Amino acid sequence: MELLEISLFGRGGVKVFKERPQTIGEIVSTSSKAFAEKSAVVTEDQSLSYRQIEELSSVIAANLQKQGIAKGDRVAVVVGNRAEFPLLVIACAKIGAIMVPINVKLAVEELQYILGHSKPSVIISEDEFMDKVEKANSESVVTPDNIFVIDGQNSYEQLLEKETPFQQTKVTEEDGIFILYTSGTTGRPKGAVLTHINVIHSLMNYKMVFETDETFNTLIAVPMFHVTGLVGQLLHMFYVGGTAYSMRRYQNEEYINRILQYKINFLFNVPTIFIMMSTSEEFQKHSFDFVKKVAFGGSPIYQQTFTMLKKAFPNAQLHNAYGATETTSPATLMPVKYPDSKVTSVGLPVKVADIKVMNPEGKECPVGESGELYIKGPMIIKEYWDNPTANQTSFTDGYWHSGDLGIQDDDGFIYIRDRKKDMINRAGEKIFSIEVEDVLKAHPDVVEAAVIGEPDPVFGEKVKAFVVGPKLDGDDFTALREHCRKSLAKFKVPEEFELIDSLPRNASGKILKNTLKNTGGKTNA
Repeated sequence: MELLEISLFGRGGVKVFKERPQTIGEIVSTSSKAFAEKSAVVTEDQSLSYRQIEELSSVIAANLQKQGIAKGDRVAVVVGNRAEFPLLVIACAKIGAIMVPINVKLAVEELQYILGHSKPSVIISEDEFMDKVEKANSESVVTPDNIFVIDGQNSYEQLLEKETPFQQTKVTEEDGIFILYTSGTTGRPKGAVLTHINVIHSLMNYKMVFETDETFNTLIAVPMFHVTGLVGQLLHMFYVGGTAYSMRRYQNEEYINRILQYKINFLFNVPTIFIMMSTSEEFQKHSFDFVKKVAFGGSPIYQQTFTMLKKAFPNAQLHNAYGATETTSPATLMPVKYPDSKVTSVGLPVKVADIKVMNPEGKECPVGESGELYIKGPMIIKEYWDNPTANQTSFTDGYWHSGDLGIQDDDGFIYIRDRKKDMINRAGEKIFSIEVEDVLKAHPDVVEAAVIGEPDPVFGEKVKAFVVGPKLDGDDFTALREHCRKSLAKFKVPEEFELIDSLPRNASGKILKNTLKNTGGKTNA
């Protein structure tokens, strides 16, 4: 495909596809004409065709306009994997509103921060999460008449009333479509602003590299409010005219049975899910020779997992991928054909990406030398919402600083070596240590705390906390665990605690987390 160089968000020399859709609304409109009665989304209790997606999203868009929602306004969505989610995505896209998909597992305090920071005009939530939403909205960021509840009072059904005509809105490719909150090194989440042009280039890259078309279907077991489920699967299928099946939450046997039932031919997961699948007797009993594509990313994949995938899916092409919320999903993708010597890499930079490996002095590293990955391209977010400090420190000459350390070989393949940022990756959920440490240190009996990720055979990493405090009981951390649960999502609460006399530090006072990872607290007892 022919490329052009343009200036995008004030960044010069950005490569883009010359022929491209302009908005996500345009993509759905095109697919609704080509595949009108084909199933676009199939959830556990509902199926929506492309025609229905197009029509119902316009109805919701009209009713959002009736509520005063205009281009640039934020719409907070606290909804899991159900049919309402994609309808809200497209409705917001059509009127230029910015959808703020919120992790339904967040604690009240975390949810409160996101509402206060993004300042949505509307909240749409499932009834299941309304207790949290009401507590988080205690300062009335959103007025009660602009809170709509799925399966509850002040019903979401009002947004499906067909009385109000939809007013066409001029939406451009540089307009925001999502604010996805991703944890920051300060401990507060940062709102990554994804635009239509960001998402569209990611969809085009997926289609080009994976060679997907309308014959493909996928089963979304990861949350749609994360970038992989949202862009890599849901909108990817909308773009190519495929079908996106979804699960409310991951259950091993149910996931396997649905793959078999619907003959799912495109799987895209964190490695944890594939590992869990392989432990099932049901998985061992069946053939999955109908699967064409198996993609994975979000956490490290080990050689034994790769070998298992080749055996389990004999006719599938295996694709490793690397990206982040800030890259709107893929920055690199494994091509269809590659030598076995490259299986530990995360593939090649996508066609429109410019990736540099930089040393701490800000100079480009030679081939094969490790450094931080700087990434430029039309899939890089426009900005962090209302965060001038992060915008100043995270970008240099149009390149986003990934915080990940890697190398690039002679053939251009990228290998991730380490993470520069102090982050724990639990089954694809990103957890910054400082978030957990701040909560721990708020406990009156904790003098100091350090949090690390420890290897876990299923989840990739688990959260472990080292705590210092003379009043703490080294045999019973129940109270400390309950303290964490009040302020943190369940997946961020430490699974292990260790009481030590003091934290190891270097001469400048920095905590030596590598020492904790290598020896635990034994040297400090």
